[in-house]
Amino acid sequence: QVQLVESGGGLVQAGGSLRLSCAASPRTYNRYGMGWFRQAPGKEREFVAGIDWSGGSTAYADSVKGRFTISRDNAKNTVYLQMNSLKPEDTAVYYCAGRTNTRLRTVSFEYDYWGQGTQVTVSS
Repeated sequence: QVQLVESGGGLVQAGGSLRLSCAASPRTYNRYGMGWFRQAPGKEREFVAGIDWSGGSTAYADSVKGRFTISRDNAKNTVYLQMNSLKPEDTAVYYCAGRTNTRLRTVSFEYDYWGQGTQVTVSS
């Protein structure tokens, strides 16, 4: 069973930065495609960013392109989401997700494992 644990959320002012981390186990994670999703109150969960098993292929939602960067360190079983130039509309619970396939995907039903989520709040 793969376990995903997010950290790094918090309260930040608009224009600020945060880095989310997602620690995964077991080591088979290294062959998993990974993604970040978010869900704001009253809204559906939406794709934010995805990365393939090697880190060589990434994808982003249009709303975060140029501001967010997804990366992974397979030696540490960890995926990161660097979030810069944060806006109040980025406020949401952010979820890490993993799929038992090496490729990235942009839809939630393609993912097999989910973390518990971490709150990100951006004040104006």
